[in-house]
Amino acid sequence: MPMLNTSRLECSPLVDADWPFFLALQQDQQVMRFVAAHRPPEAIREAFEARLPVWSPGCEHWLCLVVRDSETQTPLGVTGYIHREPDCAEVGFLFASHAQGKGYGLESLHAVCRYAFTAGGIRRLVATVTAGNSASKRLLEKVGFVQEGELREAFWLDGRWQNDWLFGLLHHEYRETR
Repeated sequence: MPMLNTSRLECSPLVDADWPFFLALQQDQQVMRFVAAHRPPEAIREAFEARLPVWSPGCEHWLCLVVRDSETQTPLGVTGYIHREPDCAEVGFLFASHAQGKGYGLESLHAVCRYAFTAGGIRRLVATVTAGNSASKRLLEKVGFVQEGELREAFWLDGRWQNDWLFGLLHHEYRETR
């Protein structure tokens, strides 16, 4: 299982001991406002357990990495990807309210892209963001993702249909910025 490090962060595979943080993250309405409606702890536990099995490139389940401050080991969020095709994967990230706006998402997403395009054998990364989630859109664009389209009324959230923004990044286009 990969462990990704940056100058400030450690991104390590999700383990059983991460359950309290994962649950708190998923129950934070501010964090989840563009992601999912309120879910009972049992449904969140099911999503958590689906991310626990050992992962290697090509697996059909999410590579779920807990992003931690490397000095304090404080969990800040989760990131990772899931293969959609052998050489194409969807990235995802979710950060606690207190960790947003501090560059952790950018730093960890660069680490995930670097891993996916080298050790992961990925040719194309994609991301789907609920329309209106400008912070996630800006983060993806800073890394080099290009908005490729918008799916109208693609996602049911908060009692109404939401549009999804679609992003893509090709291996040969990726240029890590420092």
